[in-house]
Amino acid sequence: MTPDRTSFPHTPFDGSKQPFSVGLAPLDLDDWIEIDATLALYLAEKARLFATDETAVFGAEPDTLAAQAEVLALLIDHLPRHFPDLYRLEDGAIRIAATGETYRINDFADAPLKLAALLVQEDLVIMRKGPGGYRLVAGALCFPSSWSLREKFGQAMPAIHDNVPGFNDGRMGAIVARIFDNISPASPVWRLNWSIYGDDELHHPFAKSLEAQVEDGTHALFVRVERQTLRRLPQSGDVLFTIRIHVDPFAAFARHPDGPRLAAGLRAQLLALDDAQLAYKGLTHERDRIAAALQELAGETA
Repeated sequence: MTPDRTSFPHTPFDGSKQPFSVGLAPLDLDDWIEIDATLALYLAEKARLFATDETAVFGAEPDTLAAQAEVLALLIDHLPRHFPDLYRLEDGAIRIAATGETYRINDFADAPLKLAALLVQEDLVIMRKGPGGYRLVAGALCFPSSWSLREKFGQAMPAIHDNVPGFNDGRMGAIVARIFDNISPASPVWRLNWSIYGDDELHHPFAKSLEAQVEDGTHALFVRVERQTLRRLPQSGDVLFTIRIHVDPFAAFARHPDGPRLAAGLRAQLLALDDAQLAYKGLTHERDRIAAALQELAGETA
């Protein structure tokens, strides 16, 4: 699905990060939004999803309008300054050069987060603190990794992550809750995680099923990396969570200058996952096949 670009812009499997850990780092807001040669493709897919079934990819509680507008204002300030060749703001409208689309800002007065999402490759989620913790109160989620906005909308962090190993029955949930409380407008953070899929589709609301694709004769494998950022909205006090998806085929290891080491790193992390972690990532039955493919790409012998 993705046109040519730099393979593996992020490599959390290279030993710098560990799966199922928080792994947050300070975020330079100059690097908040990531844009590459796939911008037009991502935005076209977002527009298609909104047109097909908007309620599947967008939801917002009524009292989030000001927070949504705050997110849009941040992007309208950020994008023309950091990507002047791609975004132009004039006469109450914003134009995207890569797609030729022009959006009038006032046309989205009842759903500013929708326009915000149609401008960037990131998905955008607003979290608000309540009695049960931070809840998902607004979101434009077009490219989920095996979860759906309909399923998680309105839920607090513990319920959203109820199937993540170690989140509610370990220390991770408490750590994440403290992190959310400590985020300030001046201290945004970011993190990465990886998964493996049998296709390069961006919209993946359902659980992974590599086994089914193998049975169908499809043996392609893809590394899916999420780049997530968290920042406190200065006016509303809500937390904005962004998710940027990068998808690369296993074949990209062969053409990457550091491909063998990266393939070996991913293999090592895959083999270190316990049973619950493998099940969560949908890799229980395919682990050995994937490990063998990575071993070959790493140039290692059995």
